[in-house]
Amino acid sequence: MTIKHKILLGYIKDLSVETPDPESLIIARENISKYSLNLDLNSKVLKNKMIEVYTKLTYEDKINKKKTYFEMTYATVVKIEEEKLNPEEIKKFILCDLQTQIYPQIQKTFLQILKLSGFPDLQLQGNIDFNKLYNERKN
Repeated sequence: MTIKHKILLGYIKDLSVETPDPESLIIARENISKYSLNLDLNSKVLKNKMIEVYTKLTYEDKINKKKTYFEMTYATVVKIEEEKLNPEEIKKFILCDLQTQIYPQIQKTFLQILKLSGFPDLQLQGNIDFNKLYNERKN
């Protein structure tokens, strides 16, 4: 079931790019293949059938001490245009359906920030299958 909705806003709520010194940037460029992308999703119910959804991306090297760190929280405000939904339908919508819709733009924005932060040739590999993640989490 697809929930009727309207995306009202999308914006960078929080952004952190940490490069302590030039040596850290050089080390990060040499070891960028060891960096991992982590995703965290949260939401907050607002008034008038609106939900603010937070998609947090973290890109970091968990091994090297001298490292560059990236974190972005992207907020999306959505108005639900349906009357009666059960909590599981809303949960699936937030974690799966909405993310499938908005994530390509979020990833593009995050990648642009990484490029402007000293990684001009960086490409993030692979797509996230939100349906699969939702089903694995549910079981």
